[in-house]
Amino acid sequence: MLKGLPILVALLVAAVQEPGAGRYPDMPPGRPPAVDVPDAVAATEAEMRPYRERIVGVGADGGETHLDMAPVPGGEFLQGSPDSETGRGELESPRRRVQVGPFWMATHETTWDLYRVFMFDTDRGGDEPAAAWADAVSRPTPPYRPMDFGMGVEGFPAISMTQFAARHFTKWLSMKTGRFYRLPTEAEWEYACRAGATTPWSFGDDATAVGRFAWHAGNSDRRYRPVAQLEPNAWGLFDLHGNVAEWTLDAYEDYAAPGDDGGLLDDPIAWPEQEYSRSVRGGSWQDEPTSLRCAARRGSQLSWKRMDPQIPQSVWYHTNARFLGFRVVRPLKEPPVEEQAKYWEPDLDSVRRIVDRQRRGERD
Repeated sequence: MLKGLPILVALLVAAVQEPGAGRYPDMPPGRPPAVDVPDAVAATEAEMRPYRERIVGVGADGGETHLDMAPVPGGEFLQGSPDSETGRGELESPRRRVQVGPFWMATHETTWDLYRVFMFDTDRGGDEPAAAWADAVSRPTPPYRPMDFGMGVEGFPAISMTQFAARHFTKWLSMKTGRFYRLPTEAEWEYACRAGATTPWSFGDDATAVGRFAWHAGNSDRRYRPVAQLEPNAWGLFDLHGNVAEWTLDAYEDYAAPGDDGGLLDDPIAWPEQEYSRSVRGGSWQDEPTSLRCAARRGSQLSWKRMDPQIPQSVWYHTNARFLGFRVVRPLKEPPVEEQAKYWEPDLDSVRRIVDRQRRGERD
């Protein structure tokens, strides 16, 4: 009965914050210092190791939480599904050969334990080295109700955020840790999900085995489940099939056809130019196994905000997408500092205007 109480209390505190001259300070020049974490530094793919990211100063008691990251080796794969694959969608072709660079991926979906710290400003004013940078990152406005919808908080995946909110979280995480985090591209997501497999699911082509790896409509009891409870794939990644579907960076559109020479695409990304539709991967607790295949895709929809009573509707929440979450990646080769904001910031003028007003403490 009290599962949603911590979020509700934080919601009420955030809701009574007074507008003023500005809620967020300017970000200091330069980049934040990196939190000291064993095995988080690598110069080459061969040096990449699993590591546990420390996110420090994230509670009233000055505690910390962790995020486990697994290395994903670079390589080539065939993205999409063959015509013969049962349950395939029209936008899973044409198949294309893709080269993916090495990266680390979170072993599980982002949980409420970490996301609600970002969501409710609960660690503003910390004294850790990167506090000034993280404090300058704007956060979501208070939702109209606890966004776990009574399904659980501690250890459960965060849900119902827009792609912009997930991207902005990765900016905050980058500022907190001093390391560059972002959402995965569609190519990275499918490559990591397959973990070398060419079958419909990472575990093979037998749909009856899905319950060992995924929470889906047949075993979830109509709710999401705590992360990392079932078997991982061959690269140590949990819940890429099912539990909650996951945001990627890409627009949801036709794959670009390969050239006449069948050329290799190097880390492709389809940058969105409109609010809808954007690509979601993995399927969820409410889907059948065919929607959990490695190649399965889904596009975001305006109807995912149907129950949002705010005018204008929030840029932070998809109130009807209780099946939707995300996980983060960190590429071995980071983009130049001047290009990193493209992965984090609003990509539409309408969203920029709203966020700018919120940063100044104003309300629409």
